[in-house]
Amino acid sequence: MELIKAFLLGIIEGLTEFIPVSSTGHLIVFSSLLDFTDERAKVFAIAIQFGAILAVCWAQREKLIAVTLGLFSDKTSQRFVTNLLVAFLPAVVIGVLFHRPIKTHLFSPVTVAAALMVGGLVIIWIESRQLRPRIDDIDELTWKDALKVGVAQTLAMFPGVSRSGATIMGAMVLGLSRQSATRFSFFLAIPTMFAATVYDLYKNWDLLTVADLPLFATGFIAAFIAALLTVRALLAYVARHSFRPFAWYRIAFGGLVLLTWQMGWVEWTPL
Repeated sequence: MELIKAFLLGIIEGLTEFIPVSSTGHLIVFSSLLDFTDERAKVFAIAIQFGAILAVCWAQREKLIAVTLGLFSDKTSQRFVTNLLVAFLPAVVIGVLFHRPIKTHLFSPVTVAAALMVGGLVIIWIESRQLRPRIDDIDELTWKDALKVGVAQTLAMFPGVSRSGATIMGAMVLGLSRQSATRFSFFLAIPTMFAATVYDLYKNWDLLTVADLPLFATGFIAAFIAALLTVRALLAYVARHSFRPFAWYRIAFGGLVLLTWQMGWVEWTPL
């Protein structure tokens, strides 16, 4: 049963990490439903993010290889790396300052549900503005644009907001096209998720045991496969569609969680 839970949660992580619906929020909700909320579950939820990170690295490997090869000779590659580091910096500052209180007080299904609904309304509002992009390629970003997107990403420190949702919607408001905002969100996820995952694993290292390796491996592989499929599908989707369906899903899902909590149908447990 634990391996089945690990597989399901890995799939959920991979499917939700890069779309604007909050992977952390979904893991909190479904971990509670599956009664998988002990200390080991908290470390598991962190570890399977590595699968999603590797998936986006593999999906965007051509760009990453080109940037790596041109890092010391190509100005475009150097600007791209600089922009990622600048966009990543706000998350580092906010994460270090508020990591503990956020983990302690906000990781509950009820707060996640509220954030999902509010975030859904924000997406609908942004999509209704009919924004005119001024940036069609991520290589056109200035460091100031990158910094602003990084500030937008910090909103996702609140579980349920969605890291990808905050960065994509923030980037669109700042003038990036839908496709370039989505791609930059993918690349910004690499240092952000890697740093957060390594930091959390370091803080919880004493909870890791060799006996849990099959559990973690199952979740990791499931997250990798699901995330790889999602990244490819999302790039194709945003070329022709808006993010409104994700917004309505957030509102419906968050409303359902709040309804079950209010009616006492489900005893939600914080992760």
